[in-house]
This record gives sequence, structure tokens and C-alpha cells, in this order.
Amino acid sequence: LQQEAALGGVLSCADYGALLAGVLARAEVRDPTRPHPGIMIWGTLEARVQGADLLILGGLNDGVWPQLPPPDPWLNRQLRHAAGLLVPDRRIGLAAHDFQQAICAPEVLLTRAMRDSEAETVPSRWLGRLTNLLAGLERSGGGAALAGMRARAGALLQAASALERIAKPVAPAPRPSPRPPVAARPKRLSVTRIKTLIRDPYAIYAEFVLCLRPLDPLNRAPDAPLRGTVLHKVFERFIAEKAPETRDAARVRLLRIADEVLAAEAPWPAARRIWRAKLARTADWFLETEAARARLATPFGQEAEGETHIPALDFTLSAKVDRFDRAPDGSVFIYDYKTGTPPSPEVQKYFDKQLLLTAAMVERGAFATLGRARVAGAAYIGLGASPKVIPAPLQDMPAPQVWAEFEKLIGRYMRPAQGYTSSRAMQKVNYGSEYQHLARFGEWDLSMLPQPEDVT
Repeated sequence: LQQEAALGGVLSCADYGALLAGVLARAEVRDPTRPHPGIMIWGTLEARVQGADLLILGGLNDGVWPQLPPPDPWLNRQLRHAAGLLVPDRRIGLAAHDFQQAICAPEVLLTRAMRDSEAETVPSRWLGRLTNLLAGLERSGGGAALAGMRARAGALLQAASALERIAKPVAPAPRPSPRPPVAARPKRLSVTRIKTLIRDPYAIYAEFVLCLRPLDPLNRAPDAPLRGTVLHKVFERFIAEKAPETRDAARVRLLRIADEVLAAEAPWPAARRIWRAKLARTADWFLETEAARARLATPFGQEAEGETHIPALDFTLSAKVDRFDRAPDGSVFIYDYKTGTPPSPEVQKYFDKQLLLTAAMVERGAFATLGRARVAGAAYIGLGASPKVIPAPLQDMPAPQVWAEFEKLIGRYMRPAQGYTSSRAMQKVNYGSEYQHLARFGEWDLSMLPQPEDVT
């Protein structure tokens, strides 16, 4: 590309992307770790039709080679034979044929694992018959040949054991709980990140202290976060353009807005159809619950941003609210759209405090468009497969209590002795999460205590 750049002229981003994709498509890389050119891993069919100077037969255990016949709860051997179906004995015969072909190579290693993950293994019937045959051929030198085979194998086993003795064992990584300097710790978080701080503090450390963030994929896929962004825009427009109309007219307008937003934001025809169909299934439920919300309050603001500073801790909490509704008495209702499963009130009490903290911020005057206002209610509007409205437990967790607990939480993380423990209180273990590979999860498990470590 660099050599021929002068001949390419001026390219747009799309043209350059197409050019690069065309160049990369000239070759196919199947394995990023290329094996040694002299080593080939074959199946039984490949080994049958190809040859090699040295052939290593692995997995010579009953159940592996030959494989155990699959259970058939419907037909026994006689019925399968009468129906013209293959019987299990035929598979064992084919496995025996493959073994006989492979063992005739110029040089062969017969290997097996003496244990699997559960118990000791049973040697393959081929090995048993071979050793019995050689042991019985005393006059023909079979016993001496068997002893020579075992002696040569013993030399290889001793060499392997010597390698294990020479290699120094590497201790598994402990469960991390880094303690960076207080000056390097985050001084600003959004309400959506407080759940992460409670459940997986290490993710906050990696993102805001180490400044490590996952790169966007080269080819964007129609994933759940993008669907959430699209639906937020659909309902934002629907509420902003609200006017007196019938239920049927509102449904038509909602789906028309969805078509326009999907056409602009989702360049995948299949995803557009699927997302629109899901929205159409929840449209009637949303309009019905929206009528109930309209009887309580009137939409006042959408995508409103606010923040509250805690001078004693030098910490700022920010929030971006999907929707505010204001009641005739001046009180406020807070709503947040969720395309997934909204957290239950019990989970919101201890972990997912987004709505509770937002309500506390409203009552502290964090939003300029609202001023100080009493929060009469807050709820998640779930738009998933089973749509539901999940309220926030404002009666059980009043705003002063929520804010006092929040200041206590942040105050703990402003102490030098407090570490950012990995997977502190996870709701579920997700091996594909963004920072668990950095924390070396798998070398340790959730039953191990974290080991705090000062980092600079």
C-alpha cells in the first residue's frame, strides 16, 4: 500500500476501507500460532491416506479410541440390523482398521493418558491385545520385543520427568486488589458507574486509573448497547413530539419514528426488521403505561444532565437522566428506559443505585432545569421481551440515607488502605467481561481472599 500510494489518488474513508479489506482478503490465516512445519496433527482418516516418518498415536484409551458406542434408547442391535442401520460393532471395527493402518508406520509411538479429569483411565483394547500377543510369543522373541518397547518408552518418560523437575513452578496470580495513590484515584464518576464500583471495583481502577478502555470493533455489530441507544432516540422523539391523539394514532406515530431512527442509525436490514418487530410487540404495553404516567405528571425534560460536588471528598457525581416528568404540585418523577431486564427493588437497594442516587441529586438541586424538587417517584421502564415497570424503593431508601451511604462509600475509596478488589460482589460471573483477563481471573477464583497491593 505504501509503495503504490501515489497511484491511488485521494480516497475516502469508505474507499480506503474497501481497499484494505481487499488486500487482507488475498490470504487466509487459519491459526495465529503457526505450528512447526515438520509437525502435522491428523485425524484417523488423514493418517490412513498419508504417511509420515514418525507417527504418534494418542488417546489410546477405551472410550476415546475406540469410542464408546452412543446409547440408543429406541433400537437394539438386532432391530438396527433388521432396519438396515449401522450397528455399533461396525464403528468399533472401523476404529480397529484405523489403528492397524497407523501402527504399520516405520516408527510409531503408542501413547495414552493414565488419568483424565475425573478418574484413572482404561487402556485401549488394542493395547491390551498387542501386549498379550507379544508376551505370549516367547519362542519368536515377542517378549524381548515388548521389553524393548517399554525400555525405549521409559527413556522418553524419564526425559519428560527431567523437564518437569528442571522447570520452575509458576505460582498462579492472586486475586488483585490494587491500592493506587489517592491523588490518582477517580475524582468524578457517573451514577451508572457506581454499580460497577460496588460490584467490581477493579474495573473502575482499570478504566479510570490505568485509563484502559476497550477499542471499538472494526466492524460494528448490531449488539444490545446499540439497540438501547436506538430505542432511547425513538422514545425521546416520541415524547418530544407528543400531541393530543388517539391510541391508534400514537401507535402509528411511534412506529413511524422507529422506522426513521432505525434507517438512520442501524445500517443492517435484518437487525432493523428484528428490532422494529420487538418494538411493535411492546408498543401497546408502552402506550398503556404511558397513559398512566400522563395522569401523574407531564414530561418536563429529556436527556437532562446534572452533577453534584462533594467538597469534603473533592468528588463529583454526574448523571444523565432519560426523562423527567413534573407533577402539578411541583414534584418530579424520574424514568429510565431499559432494553434489558431492569434491576429489582432489592438489587437497587444494595447494588444498582442509579435511580436512588439520581433522586438524591434532584433533591439536592443538581439539575439546573429543575432546581430543588421533591421526587415523588422513580422507575425503570423495561422494554425487553417481558416489558415491565420496576419502581425504585424510594420509601425504603430515602434520599438523605442514600446520599449518606454514598458519601461513606466514596470516603472509603479515598483512603490509601482501600483497594479496588476484582469481582467483589458480582451478580454473575462473565468470563468475557472487559477487565477480567487483566485481573487474571481463572488463576484465582471467587473463594480466594483478595491480596491488597500498593501500586504507583
